[in-house]
Amino acid sequence: MILFLRIVFIVVLVSMFAVTGWASTEVALWKTPRAVATHPWFIATLFDCYFGFLTFYVWLAYKETGLGARIGWLLGVLLLGNIAMATYMLIQLFRLPLDAKMEDLLLRRK
Repeated sequence: MILFLRIVFIVVLVSMFAVTGWASTEVALWKTPRAVATHPWFIATLFDCYFGFLTFYVWLAYKETGLGARIGWLLGVLLLGNIAMATYMLIQLFRLPLDAKMEDLLLRRK
């Protein structure tokens, strides 16, 4: 399972870098058309996305015991979204042996 999750989050990270890089070459983020930025589904999607980020962060804050790490990762998740989340997951996954259990990933280390 750990190997599978490593592959999944590598794909997520590479995909996010690729699509973010592509989008950045097409149009600057701050040049999003007003019709898009004010569209109800765009706003609903942003709420959904950021509540997902915060849900993930609650688990991350449980795992991390240091205030500095918690603040740093909060900023990372809020500013970089799935790029930061996939990076965090890969750090956690590569700290574990391939035969580790899901509890080893999900629960705080002693």
